[in-house]
Amino acid sequence: MKVAHISGTLSIWWKQKLRLDIKPTFFCLFVISLSLTFVTSACSLGQNQSLKPLRVGITSWAGFDIARYAQPSGIFKQRGLEVELVQFDNQQDSSRAVIRGGLDAAFVSFWDVMQVDPSNDKPVVLMTTNISAGADGIVAHPEIKTVEDLRGKKVGAKLATVNHLILLEALKAHHIKPSEVQIRDFSNDVADQKIRTGEIDAAVLWEPMLRETAKSIKGNVIHTTKQVDSLVIDILMSSDSIVKTKKAELKQFILAWFDVMHAVETQPTKVFNTVAEKLEQTSESFASDYAGLKKGDITLNQRMFAADGRLKSAKAEIVQLLQADGRHGRVIRQDVDINTTLVNEAITGWKS
Repeated sequence: MKVAHISGTLSIWWKQKLRLDIKPTFFCLFVISLSLTFVTSACSLGQNQSLKPLRVGITSWAGFDIARYAQPSGIFKQRGLEVELVQFDNQQDSSRAVIRGGLDAAFVSFWDVMQVDPSNDKPVVLMTTNISAGADGIVAHPEIKTVEDLRGKKVGAKLATVNHLILLEALKAHHIKPSEVQIRDFSNDVADQKIRTGEIDAAVLWEPMLRETAKSIKGNVIHTTKQVDSLVIDILMSSDSIVKTKKAELKQFILAWFDVMHAVETQPTKVFNTVAEKLEQTSESFASDYAGLKKGDITLNQRMFAADGRLKSAKAEIVQLLQADGRHGRVIRQDVDINTTLVNEAITGWKS
């Protein structure tokens, strides 16, 4: 901050001014004010310069897209951050980019982190962004009334993705073995097309496609994530090496996220309007999509990251589901680190 240099310069100036018979009382106040201005500016500049830029992966999902409010609202700037949100088509690619060092962090599902490619680096869970509570589910043709009716049926769900998880947790809740259902390895869009043409009996979809499809085929939504304490948990992930080198930046990012959550709580219309405009959709549509989620505010993160919190038990349950249906063909990561330090420091230090 070069405070010593500033102080020395002002001292010389002070002596010169006294020789010119400037009244000391007024000048003393002037010098003190000027010194504080220099020191404050220098400290602020040093703080902002010390924070390195962050590259954060994001996919199209209401629980993640809400973060887009932080840029136009000035929240990132207020937290001293320079953030680039890098768009990805799927969370598996963004998870892979983090673990390979191409990103500092990414918005992904806990499920995807548990399957990220093997590497020398360790995946780290930093924060919970949302939990699905009705935003995802299973739609079926009219003759299929319940999850139990899926035995022997063809269900569209992309293997190893969150859609696969939604199906597996629904089957588990109704005591159905995964092997009793014929899974067709289709993406969300393809599964939607296939159920409309009658090529499959049911499909795992997310809103608003879930209810739109049910209406179109005059079918039934036989399960949603609202019916269980869902494992469709979305998070902010990083890697062990990045956490060590960018701890300060990641903590500020979590604080900025809590700022966004506070804005959602206190001025939702403004937030939804801003985000919807960036996504080129209506505010009502985005608000409806977001309504099917438990938002990742401080209260939720306290529950998730407690010593015996939900993330720890969810991790064990996800491993069990992956082991119960090997059709995903992925390696299960047993070394995923649930980092409680950063989020708890942010929770303690956050102020509205």
